[in-house]
Amino acid sequence: MDPKQMRKVWIASLVGSSIEWFDYFLYGTVAALVFNQVFFVTEDPTVGLLLAYASFALAFFIRPFGGVIFSHIGDRIGRKKTLVITLSLMGIATFGMGLLPTYQAIGVWAPILLITLRLVQGLGIGGEWGGALLLAVEYAPKEKRGLYGAIPQMGVTIGMVMGTVALSIMTLLPEGSFMTWGWRVPFILSAFLVLFGLWIRKGIDETPSFKKVQQSGEIPKLPIVDTLKYHWREVLIAIGAKVVETAPFYIFGTFVVSYATSNLDFSRTTILNTVMVATIVTTILIPIMGSLSDKIGRKKIYVAGTIGMFLFAFPYFWMLQQQSVVLLVVATVVGLGIIWAPITAVLGTMFSEIFDAKVRYTGITLGYQIGAAVAGGTAPLIATSLLLKFNDSYVPVAIYIMFTAVISLVAIWAVKDRSNEELDALVKEESIEEPITTEEVTQM
Repeated sequence: MDPKQMRKVWIASLVGSSIEWFDYFLYGTVAALVFNQVFFVTEDPTVGLLLAYASFALAFFIRPFGGVIFSHIGDRIGRKKTLVITLSLMGIATFGMGLLPTYQAIGVWAPILLITLRLVQGLGIGGEWGGALLLAVEYAPKEKRGLYGAIPQMGVTIGMVMGTVALSIMTLLPEGSFMTWGWRVPFILSAFLVLFGLWIRKGIDETPSFKKVQQSGEIPKLPIVDTLKYHWREVLIAIGAKVVETAPFYIFGTFVVSYATSNLDFSRTTILNTVMVATIVTTILIPIMGSLSDKIGRKKIYVAGTIGMFLFAFPYFWMLQQQSVVLLVVATVVGLGIIWAPITAVLGTMFSEIFDAKVRYTGITLGYQIGAAVAGGTAPLIATSLLLKFNDSYVPVAIYIMFTAVISLVAIWAVKDRSNEELDALVKEESIEEPITTEEVTQM
């Protein structure tokens, strides 16, 4: 493939992924600022806030269902068609949120419609990640697979930055204007981003790996059945490997906002700006780490990041406890910006390399989305509960971060690094290293 077409492929995977996560994180931020007052209206403001956060968490648990639905389509019909559907779903849901009448206008139907659209968002994002990743990885030349697989991972952090910047601009409006119409503007304007993403994706062809499966006539009737029957070990490995990537992310990026403001007296602006800086550092480092994995191997990069996460858990909280803005920035940039970057950079490519092309979409999506639902949506809740139970001591939360690293190290231990192998070589029997038998030892 010529360089121009290759650039179009990774732009298509990055743009779509960034738009999806922009929509996703936009909801999370506005939920705390606006939705508790205009949709989840109760006599107790705290109850309204809890309901708004609950609607945010709902999408985490619907994501695996979206993953199953769209990965089935992706493995049966194709990656490209699926990505058009998922991006369209996200766009329609987000645009619809910007037009919704408030509780004061239509009563209880306002939160019902909002939650419905949020569930549609969850379904869309559940199928988007796997497709965007495979669009990049299955087109990539072997020697650049790590770099291309890291590109859609940048969409998570770029989406966060876009969402934060958009809302920061709108919050410059007077309070009344922001609460009435200002918050709606980013939701409505996201439609133009979606149209651009669809236009980019329209100009690319189906991936080479899926074409080979089509030509072989081996498209499975029920990809999820084949995945769970023949690749269940790989699915469990992917779920376990996802834990250290997702739980610390939501602790460093979400939980820390409430912890640093409520427990350590940092201003909300300071902590949000700090997370923003760390996110930008991550975005820069992700492709660098992906490219490095092409040279020294995916597993080495991932293990190094995971061990770093284990070792940094206590120093991270110690630095926060000093209540110094400088140390807050250093702690967040090191944790979220530097240590987390290599883990997320290679995760998707590594998943792709352990699943057969026939069920690759289903396999990587199941592992990723189940891992995200189990460890991601619950991480801030678990961390907050540990603080309450242990008198605001950070020690249990640090131990929790270390525990996620141990889980992922155990999960990834038996995976064979296939960085230098062709993607569509038989991986069913080779992706997991089998123990050496006594007979084999004798023959050595």
